[in-house]
Amino acid sequence: MIQKKICMLGSFAVGKTSLVARFVRSIFSDKYHTTVGVKIDKKQVQVEDKLVNLILWDLYGEDEFQKVHMSYLRGASGYLLVIDGTRRETLDKALVLQQRTEEAVGKVPFVIVLNKADLKDSWEVDDRTVEELINKGWHVFQGSAKTGQGVEEAFATLAKQML
Repeated sequence: MIQKKICMLGSFAVGKTSLVARFVRSIFSDKYHTTVGVKIDKKQVQVEDKLVNLILWDLYGEDEFQKVHMSYLRGASGYLLVIDGTRRETLDKALVLQQRTEEAVGKVPFVIVLNKADLKDSWEVDDRTVEELINKGWHVFQGSAKTGQGVEEAFATLAKQML
């Protein structure tokens, strides 16, 4: 069986843990729990004719007080860059994280999840900005850990890219 390590990256409270819970266990909780260090989950997925074991590394959120240790990224086959659509500053942080990650592990596949699509009316990330990301050739998904919108598609796209 093929195994692939995926890292969940983004600012604190963007929904990384909630996206993993939705993807792995099909659940959502309104309770916020800060990730300390790293939490690891697994899920088997079918990618075309191959069975792939995804090892999901849910890393603590980056903020002005703590930076993601790039050593956590070693061996990663890909990553999800998670942005909270209701907080513009999480996009800026994600772009810096993407650059730092590329410097640390090279060009590995990644997708962007603009999380909290269920709160679209409160978004601070506009459509023009989303278009700019797409024009870079990046895969961008509007997702919601709460409703499940875009979650399976984001992980499936990343899994396909990694193979």
